[in-house]
Amino acid sequence: MKKIVFKGSCVAIVTPFTEDGVNYEKLGELIEFQISEGTDAIVICGTTGEASTMPDDEHKEVIKYCVDKVYGRIPVIAGTGSNDTRHAIELSKFAQDAGADAILTVAPYYNKTSQKGLYEHFKAIAQSISIPVILYNVPSRTNLNINPETVKALSEIENIVGIKECNFNQVAEIMSLCGENIAVYSGEDGLVVPLMSLGGLGVISVMANIIPAKTKEMTHKFLRGDIEGSRKIQIELIDLIKALFSDVSPMPVKAAMNLMGMNVGKCRMPLVEPSEKTIDMLKSTLINHGLIK
Repeated sequence: MKKIVFKGSCVAIVTPFTEDGVNYEKLGELIEFQISEGTDAIVICGTTGEASTMPDDEHKEVIKYCVDKVYGRIPVIAGTGSNDTRHAIELSKFAQDAGADAILTVAPYYNKTSQKGLYEHFKAIAQSISIPVILYNVPSRTNLNINPETVKALSEIENIVGIKECNFNQVAEIMSLCGENIAVYSGEDGLVVPLMSLGGLGVISVMANIIPAKTKEMTHKFLRGDIEGSRKIQIELIDLIKALFSDVSPMPVKAAMNLMGMNVGKCRMPLVEPSEKTIDMLKSTLINHGLIK
């Protein structure tokens, strides 16, 4: 039986920026907020954390800061993906040495590759480290799908233990091919319960940045067998999820956090502030959910 990094809700945490760099004091506050609210794990330097805008020194410093701040209280999963295999290996080795519990590695983007190339890319990364590896399949951003047969082949590598899956259409096939050999996590906040109904173990979530306890409650109700309770929460949150993804993520979630007084700063260019229409939608939705007055 492979090691399961987490079950339930893992937050893809935002990175609070200032004009000069990372606001580490604020990042520490966000980490403590997540732990106090019961979040099961943290992804640091993922897509929501805007890792693609971070120079390597900063990327590594943020991973190390998070690992040290969490201090073993919950798992820390470091985003170390790249479309350059050597670069992904370098970041993954650093994350392991820094004490991360696992890595999250995205399918190569822009230059893309074949399914054989995907297998060799992820195999090389996994074999360069000993900590668990979670694959990240997000075709809407990479324009490249990790096919179910490729997931099956990769699941036979000892430390490839999970996949964050955004292509819901292939979840059932992955479960059929891989069984319990790989943990499947939702990469879509709006499809957590449907994915868990097919055998998924939880979510790597954007919305958990603002509602960590509720996100955990939804996943843990399902894991405990309270399917109806979990379903009700998923439906209750649909308008909030729609608002949080009404523009390119993480632009709306950072705006929502700022509206809530969390003061996480702006996204880095080329991401910009959401439109006035999006801000108005966020305000009304946050009010309806009792998150702001």
